[in-house]
Amino acid sequence: MTSRTAEATPPAGTARPSRLLRTRGGVVALAVLTGVVVGTLVLAGTGTNPLTAYAALATGAFGPDNLPDTLSYVLPVLGMATALAIPLRAGMVNLGGEGQLVLGAVGALVTGLFSPLPAPLTVVAALLVGTLAGASYAALAALCDSHLGVPLLVSSLLLSYPAISFASYLVRFPLADPGSSLPQSERLPAGVALPTLGAGQISVGLVAVLAVVAAYTVVDRRTPAGYEVRMTGLGARFASYAGIDRPRLTVRVLAASGGIAGLVGAILVLGFPFRFIDGALISPQYTWIGLMAALLAAAHPVGTAVAAFFFAALTSGAFEMERITQAPRELTAIVQALVIIVLATSTGLLRGKGGPR
Repeated sequence: MTSRTAEATPPAGTARPSRLLRTRGGVVALAVLTGVVVGTLVLAGTGTNPLTAYAALATGAFGPDNLPDTLSYVLPVLGMATALAIPLRAGMVNLGGEGQLVLGAVGALVTGLFSPLPAPLTVVAALLVGTLAGASYAALAALCDSHLGVPLLVSSLLLSYPAISFASYLVRFPLADPGSSLPQSERLPAGVALPTLGAGQISVGLVAVLAVVAAYTVVDRRTPAGYEVRMTGLGARFASYAGIDRPRLTVRVLAASGGIAGLVGAILVLGFPFRFIDGALISPQYTWIGLMAALLAAAHPVGTAVAAFFFAALTSGAFEMERITQAPRELTAIVQALVIIVLATSTGLLRGKGGPR
């Protein structure tokens, strides 16, 4: 079967794109509305005025004093959402984002501490090393899937644990800051840092992440590689009949995913506080919030970016909501979970019935 025939003939059982788009938009709207309604009921049940709580949530996310914090939080969430959307677009799930994120941060840290290059070149080298570290580790999970028969879900998830443990060992022992009792590395040398935007609260790394989102959008819609990924997500067997090499595609897709995750880790280390703190990249759950954003948008590039901003704003604004109304900020996590549950139930996303379009 030629590529022209494959492109002209969608896999059996798939609907037309316009119909899929309308259906998907309605399901997403239903999922978000369900989350808001349940959140309102929970707030009312605790004696909190829902309107006051949501107003505080909006102020905490978008108020003049809080918007820079929200954008700073958007950076890792958007980066990880994009990283995890790429394999999801091909019908694969990369659960090893945390390990790839941490290894990218460690690679950038080691480069920044020991590079003999001038500071600007060291920053570039640190970003490249972080990207390569994440890409290589994710590709290892893909090789376990294609050559050893270990499912990607399992291999990617389990490989995260040794990566996180290795990073913890490094910052607690060989790279530990001798002047601190905290589990953290030494501070990067002066000048080895990403510049900031505006008043100095937002890293220029946000621009790099937006560039990655733009590149993902172009590749997804305008290149043969993006077409292969989408076709594999629509139907792996159909894609195989069309001549797409699934094992090679898995390695390429996972390497791209891990590379972006590693880049995010490198960006975070090269920003304030310019060091690696054990657990600091794991506890905010950038990876899992990013995965929820990718699932909400069915890995569509622009939709993933919008969903990542939505979830990041929810998480960021929750602190102000808790301060003003005493409503627990964990409520926003409940809303996020409900959105994904409704979405998955309605589309069969993880059962192969509502995969990326």
